[in-house]
Amino acid sequence: MSPKGFTLVELLVVIAIIGVLVGLLLPSVQASRESARRLSCSNNLKQVGLGLQSFADAKRCLPPGYLSGVDGSGNDTGPGWGWAAFLLPNMEQQAVYNAIQMNQPIEAAANASGRVQFIQTYTCPSDSPGLTWTAKKYDLSGNPTATFCEVASANYVGVFGTSEPGVDGDGVFYRNSKTRLSADIPDGTSKTMVVGERSFRLGQTTWAGAVTGATLFPQPPSIAPPILNNGTGMVLGHTGDGNGPGAVSSYVNQFSSQHTSGANFLFADGHVAVLQTSMKYSTYKALSTRAGGEQIEGDY
Repeated sequence: MSPKGFTLVELLVVIAIIGVLVGLLLPSVQASRESARRLSCSNNLKQVGLGLQSFADAKRCLPPGYLSGVDGSGNDTGPGWGWAAFLLPNMEQQAVYNAIQMNQPIEAAANASGRVQFIQTYTCPSDSPGLTWTAKKYDLSGNPTATFCEVASANYVGVFGTSEPGVDGDGVFYRNSKTRLSADIPDGTSKTMVVGERSFRLGQTTWAGAVTGATLFPQPPSIAPPILNNGTGMVLGHTGDGNGPGAVSSYVNQFSSQHTSGANFLFADGHVAVLQTSMKYSTYKALSTRAGGEQIEGDY
């Protein structure tokens, strides 16, 4: 009688078949996981939308892009708190809001514990920005010349419009803005973006706001061109420079994601849409303005 069992050849065949099956199934599993993460990201933005609507109902306008005084030369004097910080009570983050002294600068010692609180709803599950990062001032070559403070990481930035973030944008968020949802958005709330994604692989983002005096320069693993940008980009983003959402040529203060070929955006009416990198660029820019009167061509 021959002994019962598998021969070595049979075992190798079985192992090979299992390996092939795993290889076939793994992309499907990964795609399914990414689909779930993208949906979770979209839900985060919908929660932000509800928070903005609640804030606007109470205050009759959206929160400021970032809050700052101005000196005689037009430079920011702080405190720098951004739209997402003002939204904390509407995002079930009252305890974090209570830990912040809004009349003090972000970098003040009194705000050391509040400004570093990691808030899950302000981060995309497909990204990995870390819990905090350090706000610094850089020179044109990317060398740090001053260090300010640690701030909590985030992945969502307000839409400044079509130009470099800062004082007065054509989007809904800018310095000391008080945009009203209907009266100040004649382009239509369903055709005006308010918040979009930014992956950590492009640029650093925080919910806290714009740390006064700090600047942005691409840090590893950023894929952005090595160009110095205004520190208001920490909390605001723009659609200029010819780059569609998530384009590999995007600058550190634009929009991107770890999702495939595009990014999620929240619109003023509360809906969330995935905008593809390949979309018509003029449409992308038009969706970022609140009162440009542009013609929206095609779907988005």
